[in-house]
Amino acid sequence: MTPLDDSEPYQQTFLFLTDILRHDWGTSSLYIAIGIVVIGVFLIFSALFSSSENAFFSLNPNDLVVLNEENSKASQVALDLINEPSRKTATRRLLATILLMNNLVNIFIVVFSSWLFSFLFAFTPIITAVIQVGLITFLLVLLGEIIPKIYATQNNLSIIRLMARPLYWCYTIGKPFILLLAGSSNIFDKYLKNRLHNISMEEISQAIDIAHEDNEIEEKQILKGIINFQNISVKQIMKPRTEVACIEINTTASEVLDLVAEWSYSRIPVYEESFDQIRGLLYVKDLLPYLNSDGDFDWTSLLRSPMFVPESKKIDDLLEEFQENRIHMAIVVDEYGGTSGLVTMEDILEEVFGEIRDEFDEDELHYSKLDENTFVFEGKTALNDIVKILNEEPDVFDEVKGEADTLGGMIMEIHKGIPSKKENIEIEGFQFIIESVDDRRIQRVKLIRDQKDVTGEEE
Repeated sequence: MTPLDDSEPYQQTFLFLTDILRHDWGTSSLYIAIGIVVIGVFLIFSALFSSSENAFFSLNPNDLVVLNEENSKASQVALDLINEPSRKTATRRLLATILLMNNLVNIFIVVFSSWLFSFLFAFTPIITAVIQVGLITFLLVLLGEIIPKIYATQNNLSIIRLMARPLYWCYTIGKPFILLLAGSSNIFDKYLKNRLHNISMEEISQAIDIAHEDNEIEEKQILKGIINFQNISVKQIMKPRTEVACIEINTTASEVLDLVAEWSYSRIPVYEESFDQIRGLLYVKDLLPYLNSDGDFDWTSLLRSPMFVPESKKIDDLLEEFQENRIHMAIVVDEYGGTSGLVTMEDILEEVFGEIRDEFDEDELHYSKLDENTFVFEGKTALNDIVKILNEEPDVFDEVKGEADTLGGMIMEIHKGIPSKKENIEIEGFQFIIESVDDRRIQRVKLIRDQKDVTGEEE
């Protein structure tokens, strides 16, 4: 290798510096000034759009009250941007507008700076790219994101008043693209919701058992109640018609007052001829003005319109309707329009929080525990309650219960009729002995659980 070859890197460096010195900086200074001004203006646009995002989406109720009380055009436009046609749709469109405009400005800054650097500086492409990426990224992050968002957090109303109308104009101009972006986000949102629903309730219930194995049983039951809330139907929690206290519409006012005092209920269904023809609900508080009367008044004029719900309705939907209509009781009807029973707000809440007892509830035992494996239940006891008392899996009776929701109903499903007294009915793991029965229903049942099942559970 010759000495000339050894000095080739130094010669290339010298030529590179010479080209820089020979560059016509007088002519380029105008382009540099114009380029800096253009980039500066668009950095201001980027800062305004970034600050708008923080300003609009950091509004609290007090800020909304302030905007609503102002009579300025900017405040009204700002409220329209976040409320019309609905809060959810409007906020998605506003976010799409801000992000679209901010990204367009940032793309222009990057493209323009790339052209400017390549035109003004005679560096190699790699050096030009490194300088451009480092400098522009620093300016965009500092001046276009961090500083504007910090300022907007502390002065959100000022930014909103400044940017409300420009954002409305941007939305009007770019409406097709913005609606497309907002619609795409709706599709993605629905996709995520469907993916979340693919997780089975059984898997979530098992996760609760694993994560809370050292916690109180009551806490587990509340969590499981919340998880299973949307899968429980009204039929599973309602009070059947045979247990509902109701009043015939032709009853005299004095008799009504006596019944109300005897039952201690706050709301009582009123029927005509049969319980399948409910005419209204009597609120006991409406009788207060007539307590000292001689019992001669038209109490039927006090009836309120009842709410009817089907047996198959889910209790999460029913709870929402109760809240919207501000009522606490509904009449449950079957597929033929007949009255099946009654459901209240308390019945729904008890599915999550367990038994709720007030000062009027009697401390009656609905079952007797003779030993660890032997229980005596009333025939009307709900299967859900029996499962909780026995600490069994929720689906332990699913294969044999059919459409029944009570212990007596399940036994009649298995027996295909009403069994006789002392009759013994067995299914896998359980033995049922009929202790009391009449012509219409099973009144009391002794349940014996196999010892091997309990031993297995303890192990």
